[in-house]
Amino acid sequence: MDTCFDFGRCQTQSGFRVYIYPPEKGERVSESYRKILTSVSESRYYTSDPREACLFVLGIDTLDRDQLSQQFVPNVDERIRGYPLWNDGRNHVIFNLYSGTWPNYTEDLGFNVGQAILAKASLNTEHFRPGFDISIPLFSKEHPQKGGKRGWLVRNSVPPRRKYLLMFKGKRYLTGIGSDTRNALHHIHNGKDIVSLTTCRHGKDWEKHKDARCDHDNQEYERFDYQELLHNSTFCLVPRGRRLGSFRFLESLQAACIPVLLSNGWELPFSDVIQWNQAVVEGDERLLLQVPSTVRAVGIDRVLALRQQTQTLWDAYFSSVDKIVLTTLEIIKDRVYSHISRNKLMWNALPGGLLVLPEFSTHLAHYPFYYLHLGISPGLEFTAVIHATSPLVSQSQPIMKLLQVVSKSKYCSQIIILWNSEKSPPQRSKWPPMPVPLTVTDGRRKTSSRFLPHAAIETEAVLSLDEDTVLLTSEINFAFHVWRSFPDRIVGYPPRSHFWDPVKKAWGYTSKWTNEYSIILTGAAFYHRYYHHLFSHYLPSSLRALVDHSCNCEDILMNFLVSSVTHLPPVKVAQRKQYKEMPSLQGTKMAPWANPEHFTQRQECVNTFSSWFGYMPLEHSQFRLDPVLFKDHVSVLRKRYKDLERV
Repeated sequence: MDTCFDFGRCQTQSGFRVYIYPPEKGERVSESYRKILTSVSESRYYTSDPREACLFVLGIDTLDRDQLSQQFVPNVDERIRGYPLWNDGRNHVIFNLYSGTWPNYTEDLGFNVGQAILAKASLNTEHFRPGFDISIPLFSKEHPQKGGKRGWLVRNSVPPRRKYLLMFKGKRYLTGIGSDTRNALHHIHNGKDIVSLTTCRHGKDWEKHKDARCDHDNQEYERFDYQELLHNSTFCLVPRGRRLGSFRFLESLQAACIPVLLSNGWELPFSDVIQWNQAVVEGDERLLLQVPSTVRAVGIDRVLALRQQTQTLWDAYFSSVDKIVLTTLEIIKDRVYSHISRNKLMWNALPGGLLVLPEFSTHLAHYPFYYLHLGISPGLEFTAVIHATSPLVSQSQPIMKLLQVVSKSKYCSQIIILWNSEKSPPQRSKWPPMPVPLTVTDGRRKTSSRFLPHAAIETEAVLSLDEDTVLLTSEINFAFHVWRSFPDRIVGYPPRSHFWDPVKKAWGYTSKWTNEYSIILTGAAFYHRYYHHLFSHYLPSSLRALVDHSCNCEDILMNFLVSSVTHLPPVKVAQRKQYKEMPSLQGTKMAPWANPEHFTQRQECVNTFSSWFGYMPLEHSQFRLDPVLFKDHVSVLRKRYKDLERV
């Protein structure tokens, strides 16, 4: 990087920006490369101005450099040399899945990459330039653009052994590179707990080259179903194919079938940041016969840990083209700004490096995800942020009572009023005296401003409140205690739910009281302040603009964001009384939720948000936390939160 990369391009005011060369007329682009370009252009780093760019991506499809392939693009050398921005490849990243051609399948791309960074599948350690190139996984053209399917490990069974110990089912090559390893796989097949099946029935003229074993192999091959083997095996062999990488790698990661690699010299995907010894077993092609005894010797604890990590990595970096491309960009960004980069734990522990933005902090203790790793608990104070949209016309307005209630909590360190009314905020003398600091901040009449990362918030916990929220101090204290046990989740009171409408073939939103919920409204909820940073810097500006334009759905979007990070539902706590519509005071606006259009907008928001995420991140829960002794027939004096039981 020091000799082949111009850091000066990235030290501008624009920061880390990526430019894509515009497509030339009649340019053929494969489906996979189109997905890569879409991922870059929809990312928060994209710029349409090359003068702002720190990094450049070619519009020419460089994914398949096999001259025998229909996707092969000729004359790349001549074309790129004609680009004024090419500069011998400096600050360019070139994506490639297939290099070389029959019979040797070398690393040659058929053009001079110059000083460009290679983001390449099946990279050989001999050609890999550590700290410069990036090894990416081989993925099929069906690989989803966004979201992607979750891993298959729904629950861990103990002991974790499945029906088969070890499996492989795939092609065998009769001649050429990669044939030695695949031709030997039948030696470990026992048809019981080790199933290793190959077929030579592929390609146009397989019968010309077929050997004495082909017919028997083909017959055995048909006896087993690949998906059934994948779902029911503890370990999956991932031998090299013609090239070092294979589709088997991602398939086995997703299936929580621990990959056993037989591909000597393969630089594993994202090896700069991922600690692969926590998720795979690395074998040696030359010692194939030792593989069965090696995997039999892996203890139960290690099987559970390896299997768990396959799911973490699949979900964080590999389940969609978006994640593969963003991981590539984030690795380069960490190199460019090495003083604010992620450490190994951030990359290898939940929720994964893409959701840990080091601009927020490089200290693990500042995030909601690592308290257990560090053996610490969240702080004992919170900051209340009250969203005010009505002008102050009376000392009996609900916000006045709310200020008194919140400030009485011994855990409250300060109160911030986010002023989003059309009228200017009243002077400090109009607000009641407080035992804690009170700050009034201009929200610029933007609904999304309630989730801006305000510099004044110094506590880990944020209590988000609407101006008309009715709570007791003891309710706030109890909810805060609960949040300290679930610091990565939204903890609060008013629940809502989503559902799938099979008639409309769309997601629905409901405020009906049911036995489950998936959303906690942020009109009365605790969450970690890091989510303000994610809301403002991770989500696209288009979603925040939608929230501001409609003056609605910011709470739903925050729930989507937090559930997409944790894969868990929010937490509901016991509430003294349900939200009731307060009569509007003269001079104040009608509550927005009393407007039928408000509800229709929320239905639309749920579908817009799930479309951006590429899946539905909200999770249902039937779980509510009450104080111990809540409504139990014991003396009131023994109850810590007795106020919660008053009607």
